Amino acid sequence: MNRLTEISASHSAHSASSPLILSGRGVTAVLGPTNTGKTHYALERMVAHKSGVIGLPLRLLAREVYQRLVLRVGEGAVALVTGEEKISPKNARYTVCTVEAMPRQTSAEFVAIDEVQLASDLERGHVFTDRLLHLRGTQETLFLGSDIMRNVLSKLLPGIHIMERPRLSKLEYAGSKKISRLKRRSAVVAFSAEEVYAVAEFIRRQKGGAAVVLGALSPRTRNAQVELYQNGDVDYLVATDAIGMGLNLDVEHVAFAQDHKFDGFQYRPLNIAELGQIAGRAGRHVQDGTFGVTGYAAPFSDETIERLEAHVFEPVKILQWRSKNFDFSSLQALKMSLEKVPKVDGLTKAVPAVDQRALEFLSRDDEIIALTENAENVEQLWDICALPDYRRIAPAQHAELIAVLFKDLVHKGAVNEDYIARQIKLLDKTDGEIDTLSARIAQIRTWTYVANHPGWLTNFNHWQEKTREIENNLSDALHERLTKRFVDRRTSVLMRRLREKTMLEAEISVNGDMFVEGHLVGQLTGFRFVPDSSAEGLDAKAVTGAAQKALAIEFEARAARLHASGNSDFAIGSDGTIRWMGEPVGKLTSGDNVLRPNVLLLADDQVAENVRELVTARIERFVNHHITTILKPLDELSRAEDIDGLGRGLAFQLVESLGVLFRRDVHETVKSIDQTARGVLRRYGIRFGAYHIFMPALLKPAPAELVTLLWAIKNDGFDKPGYGEIIPALAAGRTSLPTEQSFEREFYRLAGFRFLGKRAVRIDILERLADLIRPALSWNPGDAPRPEAGYDGKSFISTPAMLSILGATAEDIEEILKGLGYRSEAVSADAAKAHLDGLAGEGDGSDNGPVVEVVSSKQIAKSDEAEDASSSDGESSDDTSAEKADASADGEEAPKPVLLWRPMGRSDRNRARPNQGKGGANNSGNRNRGKSGKGSFKDGGKPRHNNKGKNAGGNNRPPRKDKPMDPDSPFAKLAALKDQMNK
Repeated sequence: MNRLTEISASHSAHSASSPLILSGRGVTAVLGPTNTGKTHYALERMVAHKSGVIGLPLRLLAREVYQRLVLRVGEGAVALVTGEEKISPKNARYTVCTVEAMPRQTSAEFVAIDEVQLASDLERGHVFTDRLLHLRGTQETLFLGSDIMRNVLSKLLPGIHIMERPRLSKLEYAGSKKISRLKRRSAVVAFSAEEVYAVAEFIRRQKGGAAVVLGALSPRTRNAQVELYQNGDVDYLVATDAIGMGLNLDVEHVAFAQDHKFDGFQYRPLNIAELGQIAGRAGRHVQDGTFGVTGYAAPFSDETIERLEAHVFEPVKILQWRSKNFDFSSLQALKMSLEKVPKVDGLTKAVPAVDQRALEFLSRDDEIIALTENAENVEQLWDICALPDYRRIAPAQHAELIAVLFKDLVHKGAVNEDYIARQIKLLDKTDGEIDTLSARIAQIRTWTYVANHPGWLTNFNHWQEKTREIENNLSDALHERLTKRFVDRRTSVLMRRLREKTMLEAEISVNGDMFVEGHLVGQLTGFRFVPDSSAEGLDAKAVTGAAQKALAIEFEARAARLHASGNSDFAIGSDGTIRWMGEPVGKLTSGDNVLRPNVLLLADDQVAENVRELVTARIERFVNHHITTILKPLDELSRAEDIDGLGRGLAFQLVESLGVLFRRDVHETVKSIDQTARGVLRRYGIRFGAYHIFMPALLKPAPAELVTLLWAIKNDGFDKPGYGEIIPALAAGRTSLPTEQSFEREFYRLAGFRFLGKRAVRIDILERLADLIRPALSWNPGDAPRPEAGYDGKSFISTPAMLSILGATAEDIEEILKGLGYRSEAVSADAAKAHLDGLAGEGDGSDNGPVVEVVSSKQIAKSDEAEDASSSDGESSDDTSAEKADASADGEEAPKPVLLWRPMGRSDRNRARPNQGKGGANNSGNRNRGKSGKGSFKDGGKPRHNNKGKNAGGNNRPPRKDKPMDPDSPFAKLAALKDQMNK
């Protein structure tokens, strides 16, 4: 039989013949107060041997020691055995147990028992006593505990070696303090769940939160709560006396909120040793600790203080004992064997424990009596009576459950798994509050114990996994509820990152007014405090000084709340001010990257550096999130890794220009970018328009407002005329608007508009205008149908559709087209009508209606170029004068000329420069017109019709040579397809 099998079976083994060991030879008692490193010493001695067993008082502590050993010697070398959990590697050399799960006998070289002073405990003491008297290692045995065990161990075990371990740090009394004035890293001790919850709730309101530790919590929940404290999420711990044993905590001060407890039998004051065990948790290693009282607890007497500081306690004089020589011949015989009294001085018969009380109840049940007529069944009943009462219920109720289990084992050989399934199903839910979840955990721990007991279940592996899963889920839910109730997440960051040792009472109203002891001392806005002008004089200065100290705490509390706030609690104003909950806390300033402005914290100099860093970091996270969310396409483009070459350069310019480029400014770059690179850029939301390279997703009010703000920050633009004036037009859905000449023109571009003289037009609308113009310029006369704006294939006329999308009048469109780089030529209305009628007669298939509707004088205003042309070209001037004279003679107003628009070529732009001859752009433009009169038509301005293609309309210039088409372009492929179809 290996050691683990021996451990599992020993608890129920019949050992009536084992003699009482009264020798301490080979046994060492390592005694001393808390924080002396006793457990660490035992583990070092254990791993020095080939094998060992160590018993600990709590499952929680057993799990902690197990994990420490695993890190030291490896997972396969260590076993864990408790009533509810068994981890049993095949070749384990070391075993960690709860004391109840320790074997009665072992062949291990080393044995250690921790917290041996519990041998005097009324409930569990007899188990510790049994292990002290009977269990030994073959080479070394260690007892660990308080110095109060020195005398009784020396008396019971002659020859025992006593080793003293002095405390590594000092423990001092700190007096009585209000809970609100307790320093950080304090533990408050109370002795009822109600009191623990009340204190924790108060600390939550005053300090931001507290972790909670009670004996009734599952080990997993306790560990999670302890971790909440240890990692600094909270700076306060509220606990029962469960803190006094097995919890290694970084506690600097222990405050007793109560000094009485109910021990299961009576409500009594704590003795000095119990106070010392708890107070000793203050201070770790060489760091000194303090203890004191708080709440309604009375201050300790001088004698108590002196004894606690010196670790001088009343020695244990007697240990609890219960015979281990059980007589299983009958129920009555078993009961009588439990009533035996010890014959050794220093031992006393233990009061009936849970198992004995359950047996007493069951021995009066006729069915149970009938089933225990043989020794085997009596022994099995006693084995089941060891089931712990996790639920803390009446002995009769606990005994009823034991009876159910016992009857199943006797009748069926195993516990009815359908019954277990029904019980467990009721517990497999995580709703409810703290008390409900605690009750479920207590019940599932009962079934975890049953599942881990050998031989009780057929499918024990399944039920071990199932009960462990449910217990873990319930424990996590309980931890979540405790944290939600007793930790204010909005201020708990304060406990982790900010440090303050004093607490001054101060009251801050909803509107930020600060009162100290009834005096108004000023107003707090964000992180800036403005003293009240009426707070003057010596007394007022003293109050203000107190307020300044209190402000340090308030600044930190606000920093904690701000740090925990969601992004919806922040906003950026049009002036770059960042507000949190409506209060200004920061200001955006220019940075190296236009999309990454700096944050200037609006805070008093008094605000501590760590607070400033905490607040600034949170504000910066919000600002970055806000920009990357609102300007997502631009942000993604700025971080793109798959764009290279000229495309990368264009992307950089687009980011620097905040999403809009005039195509003419980057014409050469765009022309050099191939279609593959353009496709990559298009995937990032870039549109290559006729007039602009832009990102349509940014032409919305929110992105436009933000890019305007970022530009103003980078270029000191807040005071420039027009800031904030254009965005409302975009938000209202305007496609164009009258311009204000005094406004900074960049504001139009950033808002998604193009400044074009007296009118600004939305960029995407201008691209729609290009869609109307493009067919007119690519159309060949004679092809059907003629586009509405088509004229001769080289120029176009304005149409009602253009006016409609631009939201402009006839007077505006000329200015708009000039601004877009088009040059106008005027022809008479009659000539234009004759030209278009001629095209219609030749069968162009156009159904655009009569020319008079298209080029009505009500739609198109007379251009400046037309006036210049009439004054600079003699022939044209004479014709026009004659037309006017004829019109005047008839008493009618002469029809206004029609403007033909075409893109301005390089020669046009060169001639339009002011230094290129007298008359400037207008005169140079006229020289490019036909020599025989207004426009490009001869014979009095009437158009000549040519059915030979694009040279129709009176243009005598030789046809231009077309550039060779890129064979890979989509246009080349389309042309090839058309050729194929024609064949």
